[in-house]
Amino acid sequence: MSESSRSVPILWLALLATPVAAANNAAVLILGDMSRSLGITTATGSWLVTVFALALAIATPLIATLLRRRGTRAALWLSAAFVAVGTLLVAVSPWLPLTLVGRAGQAAGGAGMMAIAMNLAGTARRMGVISAGSGMLGAVGPLVGERLTDAVSWRAALSILVITLLAVPAVSRHTTQAPPAEGRFDARGAVLLAVLSSGLVLLPSNPLPALAVAAVAAVLLALHIRRRPDGYVPAVALRSRLLRGSVLVAFVLSVSYFTLLFAIPQLIADRAGWSTGSVAAGQMIAMIAGSVFTLVFAAVSARLGQTNVRAVLLTVGAVAAAAAVFAHSAIVLLVAIGLAVFSATGANATQSMAAASAVPDRQRPTSIGLFQLGYLMGGALGPALATLLVLR
Repeated sequence: MSESSRSVPILWLALLATPVAAANNAAVLILGDMSRSLGITTATGSWLVTVFALALAIATPLIATLLRRRGTRAALWLSAAFVAVGTLLVAVSPWLPLTLVGRAGQAAGGAGMMAIAMNLAGTARRMGVISAGSGMLGAVGPLVGERLTDAVSWRAALSILVITLLAVPAVSRHTTQAPPAEGRFDARGAVLLAVLSSGLVLLPSNPLPALAVAAVAAVLLALHIRRRPDGYVPAVALRSRLLRGSVLVAFVLSVSYFTLLFAIPQLIADRAGWSTGSVAAGQMIAMIAGSVFTLVFAAVSARLGQTNVRAVLLTVGAVAAAAAVFAHSAIVLLVAIGLAVFSATGANATQSMAAASAVPDRQRPTSIGLFQLGYLMGGALGPALATLLVLR
């Protein structure tokens, strides 16, 4: 990248990236309102969440490739266009299919904002600010979504991603237009990775067809990478043990976090009898606390070493999952979601920098994009698992 990562003030990068978490989580407490408005079941309504998360995951490596080939400015304004058009569709569409298209457009734009911010962050400390900010806005997302739904409509709640557009002019001023990259875009690799990702996300709801699709796509993608090792999924990235480990840790903790994010409110209501408003306020406080710990953890992570960092994150994530399964106290369940958000956002902050350092500089945007794909796959799988296990 031609831009200096430190030339972009971190607050602008945080404003660029963090509204995506709020937009994703705004639907946590309003699935019933959305479903009733559209005349569908809650399980069907959860597709408004799943499609957003899946589109985030698929679009992230695509935007990372655009970053590498055309520079930050082109990716930034294209992402802004996706956010604007997608939000307009969500705001006015009376039909579920068109609303899903709008959500996918929002997510594609949000993926670009996140990829750009992370690519320009430069250090674990600055990445920690972005990850902690995402955790905090993700924490207030359910409550904001509920309040906007009560005061205006659920469509307003799903439109809060437009906040990210406030940062676009400021970030654009700190970027330059990159010269066109040499070589053809690897469209086949992009399609195969998207099909593989979609198959994995659909495993909870359609296990056999999804497994078949994912298996075929995985085989074809592996063969394609052998033929084109410098394509959409670079072979040098896959050969890196550091990158593979970083993606795996982020994926596992992300799946756990996003499952608990949607399951914990229902579990607290069922096991402790709390009202929706009380659950929203309690979950927000717990998630903000977890996000603050992420900021501190990211700042000291370099001194702990990679092995210790991963051990802490995986242990905390395991404790959170165990508490959600066995606890009947509302307080313990809220602590569980706080621990879950810490482990997931902590992994996002620390492991993304490890992934970026695992490849040559020219592949850095691609490596971060593949890492974010793994993390965001958890965001797509989590709501589906929560629906399968708790929300039925």
